[in-house]
Amino acid sequence: MSLLLVASLLHQEPEPTEKDWEFYASVYAYRLREDRDYLQPTFTADRGLLHLEVRYNYEDQDTGSAWIGANLGIGEEVRFDATPMLGAVLGQTAGIAPGLKATLTWWKLELYAEAEYVFHFHDHHDNFFYMWSEATISPWEWLQVGLVTQRTRVYDNDRDIQRGLLARLKLGHVDITAAYFNPDEHPVYMLGIGVGF
Repeated sequence: MSLLLVASLLHQEPEPTEKDWEFYASVYAYRLREDRDYLQPTFTADRGLLHLEVRYNYEDQDTGSAWIGANLGIGEEVRFDATPMLGAVLGQTAGIAPGLKATLTWWKLELYAEAEYVFHFHDHHDNFFYMWSEATISPWEWLQVGLVTQRTRVYDNDRDIQRGLLARLKLGHVDITAAYFNPDEHPVYMLGIGVGF
């Protein structure tokens, strides 16, 4: 009996280990009625506490940014995750930016926000607070729907905060996101795809 126990312990499958790195790449296409259409790609790399990120056309068109941050989280049934970051912005807009990504989840509900404040290198009058936030529900694991808001200077807009509707399909490692801002006037359409690996 003891020999069988020792033999079974020796032949147990090893515990799966966490991946060293997790990557996520996305690109959002913006369709604008009164300005130039554009693509906004983002790439993130995470390993434990470390968060790295690069973006293009996020703070301004023809502008890139690079970020470093720390992944923090607490809770199980009610979960709060936050990633404080610091970024360098270069291109048509140039500056330094503290930022934050945060997610609060409970049941099928999720509140998500990402924000940054760009301190412009050349003119403090061009300093600006950027924000994207979502309030969503997932009636099924593969579908997320809700409300979205954003504050941006990437394109001309007469609204300080734009509001809209959001839908996201989750198909394995692939996310497909659609958003429709300003449905009453000056609409903005956004379609994005993201892949995690």
